[in-house]
Amino acid sequence: MVENICGWIAQAGVSPSGATLKGTQKADWLVIGGGFTGLSAAHTLAELHPQSRIIVVDRQRAAQGASARNSGFVVAYERPAPNELSGQQLNAHYRVASAIGKAASDEVRRRVASLGIECDLSDAGYFFAAHDPAKLADAKLQVQTLREAGASAELLEGEALSQRLGSPFYRAGIWCRSGNGLLQPAKYAKGLLDTLPANVSLYENTDITGLERLSHGGIRARSINGHIEADRVIACVGAFLPRIGLTDNTVFPLELSASLSRPLTDDEYLRLGSAAPWGVLSTRPAGATLRLTPDRRLLIRNTVEYRRRDLAGHALAARRARHLRGLQRRFPWITDEHLQFTWTGHLSATRSGEPRFGKLAEGIYSAAGCNGSGVARGTLWGRLLAEMASGGQSALLTSVLGSAKPGWLPPRPFFDIGASIRLRYEALQARTES
Repeated sequence: MVENICGWIAQAGVSPSGATLKGTQKADWLVIGGGFTGLSAAHTLAELHPQSRIIVVDRQRAAQGASARNSGFVVAYERPAPNELSGQQLNAHYRVASAIGKAASDEVRRRVASLGIECDLSDAGYFFAAHDPAKLADAKLQVQTLREAGASAELLEGEALSQRLGSPFYRAGIWCRSGNGLLQPAKYAKGLLDTLPANVSLYENTDITGLERLSHGGIRARSINGHIEADRVIACVGAFLPRIGLTDNTVFPLELSASLSRPLTDDEYLRLGSAAPWGVLSTRPAGATLRLTPDRRLLIRNTVEYRRRDLAGHALAARRARHLRGLQRRFPWITDEHLQFTWTGHLSATRSGEPRFGKLAEGIYSAAGCNGSGVARGTLWGRLLAEMASGGQSALLTSVLGSAKPGWLPPRPFFDIGASIRLRYEALQARTES
C-alpha cells in the first residue's frame, strides 16, 4: 500500500508542535491558515504592530499543508499566452502581471535573506519545455515577450536542451531566469514558521468552524474546544473558505499528486550527464512538472484533478504508477525502486487565473487563487493583506487589487461536471507531455 508521505516535509523535518486551542483566547489579529500566505501575513503584522497580540491557527500542522507540498517553483514570469504576446491585445496586462510576479519573487528572496531560511533557493531559473514542438508555438515571440517584460529568456532546442536536462525527451524549451527560481518548499514554509516573532501565538490541529460578529464589532472564531476573539481576521485557507463559515463562489480546489525519488547514485547521475539542478514546467496545464534537485533526486507531478478529498490507498498507487511511467519516458532506466515518496496536495484555482484578494467583510480579509504560483504570490499576498488590513496603501497593492478578478463559478453540481470535463480535455491535450 502506498502511503501519502510528502518527501519535502520528510526532508525538512518537523517543528515543535503548537498547542491545540482550548477555552477563550483574545487577540488583536487572527490569521487562519499556516501556509505561505498566512505565515507571511503574521510576520508582516508583527513588524507593523510589535505591541499587538497575533494568533495563527491551523486545522492541521502549520507549514505542512498545501504550501509544503507543491513543486517549489518561485514564479516571477509566466509563459505568455497567445493573446499576451508582444503586439497582442493583452500584452499590457501581461506586463502588469509580470511586474506583480517579479515583486512576489523578490519578496520570497527578501524573506529568505532577512530570516536566514535555508531552503535551497536557486536563481538559475527553470524551463518551459515540450516534447512536441507544436506545443511551444511562437517560441521566438514568447522569448521576445518575456524579455520585454524583464526576464532573461533563451530558446534551447535539440541537443543543447538534451544536454542541459540529461534527457532527449524534450525537444524545445525556453529557459527563463531573472526572477524565476526553485526552492525546497517545506524548508521554506518551516523557516517562516520557526522564525515567527514573540508576539505571534500558534494553535495547531484546531479547526475553525465559523465566524460571528461581536457586539463591539470584533469577530469570534469558533472551534470545537474553544474560540478566539479578535479585532480583525485574515483568512488564508485557499479554496476552503466554507470550512470556516464564509461563502465563496470564486475559488475551487485542484488536487495534484507527485513522487520524489531517492538520491541518484554516482553512476545514475552520470547518465544525466551530471546535469546541474533544473526544473521543467509543461506548456500544457495538465502536462508534467519535473525537477532535478540539488541532492540528485527526481520529482515528477503529472496529474491534476478536481477533487476535494485527498487520494489514498489504491487510488494513490495508481497515480504513483503514472508518475513512474512519466519518469521512464524521460529516463528509461528508472524503476519503481527509485521512487521513495508519493503524496498529494491541493492548489486553489480560479476561472480567470486571477486571484481573489481583498476585504470580504468589515474586519475580514482573504486571498486565494494562486493558480499554481503559490510560493511567490502567496508570500506577497500575505504581506499585502496585512498592510491593507492595517490601513496601508501602495502602488503594488493597488495593482494587485486591480487584477483581483477571479470570475464567478456556477453552482454545484453544474460546476463539478464542467470542471471534470475540462480537466479530461486538458489531460487529452497533454498526453504527449505527461
